[in-house]
Amino acid sequence: MTIHVALNHLTSYKYDRPVTLGAQVVRLRPAPHSRTRILSYSLRVLPTPHFINWQQDPQSNYLARLVFPEKVTEFSVEVDLVAEMSVINPFDFFLEPDAEECPFDYEGALKHELAPFLITEPATPMLQKYLDGISREPLRTVDFLVKLNADLQAHIGYVIRMEPGVQTPEDTLTKKTGSCRDSAWLLVQILRHLGLAARFVSGYLIQLKADVKSLDGPSGTEVDFTDLHAWTEVYLPGAGWVGLDPTSGLFAGEGHIPVAATPEPSSAAPISGLIEECECEFEHHMKVTRVLEAPRVTKPYTEEQWAEIEALGHRIDVDLEAHDMRLTMGGEPTFVSVDDPDGAEWNTEAMGPNKRIRAEDLYHRLRDKYAPQGLAHFGQGKWYPGEQLPRWSLTCFWRKDGQPMWSNPDLIGDSSAPGTAKVDKAHTFLAGVAARLSLDQRRVFPAYEDAFYYLWRERRLPGNVDPFDARLDDPLERDRIRRVYEYGLPNPVGYVLPVSISPYTGAWQTGPWFLRDERCYLIPGDSPLGYRLPLDSQPWVEKGSYPYVNPPDNHQSFPPLPEYKAIRRQLPGGQTAVLNALKDGEPGFGSSAEARAAAALKAAEAAEKLSPSDKSPKPFESADWIVRTALCVEPRNGTLHIFMPPLSRLENYLELVAAIEATAEELGTPVVLEGYEPPSDPRLTHFRITPDPGVIEVNIHPSSNWEELVDRTTHLYEAAHYSRLTSEKFMVDGRHTGTGGGNHFVLGGATPSDSPFLRRPDLLRSLISYWHNHPSLSYLFSGMFVGPTSQAPRIDEARNDAVYEIETAFRQFPEIGKSVPPWLIDRLLRNLLIDVTGNTHRSEFCIDKLYSPDGPTGRLGLLELRAFEMPPHARMSLAQQLLLRGLLARFWDTPYAPERLVRWGTELHDRFLLPHFVQQDFSDVMEDMQAHGLDFKPEWFAPHMEFRFPKIGDFAVRGIKVELHSALEPWHVMGEEGAIGGTVRFVDSSVERLQVKVSGMSDDRFQLTVNGRTIPLQPTGTVGEHVAGVRYRAWQPPSCLHPTIAPHVPLVFDLVDTWTGRSLGGCQYHVAHPGGRSFETFPVNAFEAESRRLARFFRMGHTPGEPKVSVSPIEKEFPFTLDLRR
Repeated sequence: MTIHVALNHLTSYKYDRPVTLGAQVVRLRPAPHSRTRILSYSLRVLPTPHFINWQQDPQSNYLARLVFPEKVTEFSVEVDLVAEMSVINPFDFFLEPDAEECPFDYEGALKHELAPFLITEPATPMLQKYLDGISREPLRTVDFLVKLNADLQAHIGYVIRMEPGVQTPEDTLTKKTGSCRDSAWLLVQILRHLGLAARFVSGYLIQLKADVKSLDGPSGTEVDFTDLHAWTEVYLPGAGWVGLDPTSGLFAGEGHIPVAATPEPSSAAPISGLIEECECEFEHHMKVTRVLEAPRVTKPYTEEQWAEIEALGHRIDVDLEAHDMRLTMGGEPTFVSVDDPDGAEWNTEAMGPNKRIRAEDLYHRLRDKYAPQGLAHFGQGKWYPGEQLPRWSLTCFWRKDGQPMWSNPDLIGDSSAPGTAKVDKAHTFLAGVAARLSLDQRRVFPAYEDAFYYLWRERRLPGNVDPFDARLDDPLERDRIRRVYEYGLPNPVGYVLPVSISPYTGAWQTGPWFLRDERCYLIPGDSPLGYRLPLDSQPWVEKGSYPYVNPPDNHQSFPPLPEYKAIRRQLPGGQTAVLNALKDGEPGFGSSAEARAAAALKAAEAAEKLSPSDKSPKPFESADWIVRTALCVEPRNGTLHIFMPPLSRLENYLELVAAIEATAEELGTPVVLEGYEPPSDPRLTHFRITPDPGVIEVNIHPSSNWEELVDRTTHLYEAAHYSRLTSEKFMVDGRHTGTGGGNHFVLGGATPSDSPFLRRPDLLRSLISYWHNHPSLSYLFSGMFVGPTSQAPRIDEARNDAVYEIETAFRQFPEIGKSVPPWLIDRLLRNLLIDVTGNTHRSEFCIDKLYSPDGPTGRLGLLELRAFEMPPHARMSLAQQLLLRGLLARFWDTPYAPERLVRWGTELHDRFLLPHFVQQDFSDVMEDMQAHGLDFKPEWFAPHMEFRFPKIGDFAVRGIKVELHSALEPWHVMGEEGAIGGTVRFVDSSVERLQVKVSGMSDDRFQLTVNGRTIPLQPTGTVGEHVAGVRYRAWQPPSCLHPTIAPHVPLVFDLVDTWTGRSLGGCQYHVAHPGGRSFETFPVNAFEAESRRLARFFRMGHTPGEPKVSVSPIEKEFPFTLDLRR
């Protein structure tokens, strides 16, 4: 993320006549204590001749003393420097125990040394008044300084003041305005009067335009900016000098480059000296220019690069359309919270108190853009073993023909906001829906909590508690009992209307429920009322006669849906179905209503079931006529929640939704729809937001072309940003991990019949084969958890014979152009695209939804690529998707079917875990795409390389450059351990790997070592360039692989000259904070993460003297890797 900037400063004086200049002192060279790395510096002084003498003042600031032997007509000073703008955390320091809280006193010897910085000016009235307003109550020193600095910034307004010198603190406080010099000197005096040593600092201020706008505070400058500036430094025992900028109210960071830090402002002036009296013209120019920008995730591409990517995307679209591929692309991107990176719900747990709040915010932003008149369905999602409650699912459905499904957004309720609806409103609501469906309103009945269960549960409570405060260990059970007793067992929870579609007439039907109890008692729990109905108490029915709700077959063709107005027009009912209300010429028009009604009547008479729903079942009679599904309404948090019954036809579902909306409109009551979703139908599309462990997952609706893909991906990232969600997550040490939830890409067609993978199975073969032969595609875009036990393993990571078997499966593929039964590809690959446990979902290429025998939801013609991690930027995600589209276009035109796949063996976890070889292999992919007429460029994926393999640091000595980069390390899944309710398996992530790359080194004379062991450097093919991996134990958890091996930290790298036996130079890499600081929270953003990474690397620290070098044997299985554990 490093940015190199060039700063140019020019100060010029032009005199009205030749004048004599006294000795001039220039303080414009960055001071020795500057924390910002200065790569180059130049000072040019005019006119000539002149004499320059570099010296240091009593505070060690650099001074250039200039003497001009002749009279001059002008005097100019130009500075040009290049600085490395790496992030510096201004709070990364320790304090001595005595200085942890303010106020504190300096010890004797230290106080003597700080004497010049403790000298105070007299406390004038305004200064004394301001000092009196500062609390002296004990407070953490850092918090005290943050508040003091921010308060002063708010109190003093900033003005540009051209007069020389500095205002007195009294003047600044009286005017309540001042320049940066005035505010800095005022803060110096305030700190000294409070007993703290402080000094005045002048220097350069560099502010760069932020890549991402701030959500909470100011985003800073809109253009890159630099100027001379002044600020304050305070001395804190244990930390040294810490910079405070009262102009901004912030601590000094990497943009503050000091040139002079002194007790008094006069000795910090940029230029000082005597001059003969004359008239003078003064000019001052400063500018900053970015000269190097390393690839970074916050701004991955320039606008020129992005224009090239977009142009290629449209070019590939032309190819796809010409080939009639009918490709659609969707995905499952994931996000985490900006505000709570340490919360369990944003790390390990699927559910949490704030996750739904953030999800609903994002949901409404997406709905407002894509489906303002779509159907909002807040239902139940996945429910895994061990989870007490099912996960929620926020889904928005809308019609592809553009017709509304729900026209009034004001009638969509907010389940999180308290409402006023009572249970009697539920009865009124259901009666209104029944009237609109021409059903008997008397069939509406109440539902109650099971009094017998809760009375029994109360008897089991400890004797010294009551149900209102049960003190149970399980918080959900405790809250459930309290809620039920507070509401009252005799009060109905909600109301139920049995409803279904008659299989004989196609009309809505209802009927009584014949239950054993006199009331409808619900199954105890927290799920919606509709999921807790006592369905097992209904009359018995034979399995062959059970009225199952069968989902439609998506392979069939569907007629156009009726218009929204036509659906509303037929309410209140009387007609038997939606189609019966249509007029000639309207979409969905079929045979006449009379003809359909006559046919239905004839079928009912033939079956002797004119009014079956009221018939009471006889003992042991199969009661197949009973209406077994129901529409339910219950108030929760004062809002009516409507539980939708399962229906097999979308037309019926739309009619029921229309009846609900009409009733809500009449009653003026917002409602929340839950329960069963609309039946799967290609005439609908949707997006869905669900919780997953540690993340929020968005199932975005598929895009059929590049333009849609760009729009939807960009808007999703932007909407998530404004919903206070992010795709950036970090480990404690600052490593970027994505979100940890992945970004699975889903490829297919608008319908299963359109799926390119079912129409051309060789496309799937080409994709799998190409991915296998180019491991960079697996590892460049993956998450941190790689290897055979990960959630998306390669086919060759677990078993070597899997490659042989998949080659055998490929030979069974039909020839291109021949008719292919859709089930064939699933049967050929189902038992090969799996993980080590046989799970078909946890694989790099998941075909669960291609043409699975499991059910209709598995026969969608979709391929899911599960190995992709969530990229931090929308354009990085789009570059990945463009590569996929390009590969598919290339394979459709020229299938990739090698006779034999590469047997990578242990090379896979040796070479291809190092960024050099990943980049090398990926360059081959780029060249191959270019050879097929698709102008992909390797630099488009440089941000992905930096994201996946961030640079640790570098050093150079004797013309030899050494670079360290992070590398991949497969995590080992441990054996099972006992746990409550079963067993668990933990992951050992204590072993890490990095890459060492050396340029310009002779093989014979020099050796590169780490912790005294030679590194098995391997030539890359470029003269003098070598690369290797170093594997080491980073930390020592109590449960890990080889628990007796201690951590190999810090890593000390030495460039050893074998002729002299000495180390010429080196560096140190600390896995933890070198000062012993133990972070307890995750980094809040990319800046803090980078500062934590940079703080652990030092371009110094080689082994002194003559280091003892141990020659490491080259492992046959892993020749590119040095394993310090062995």
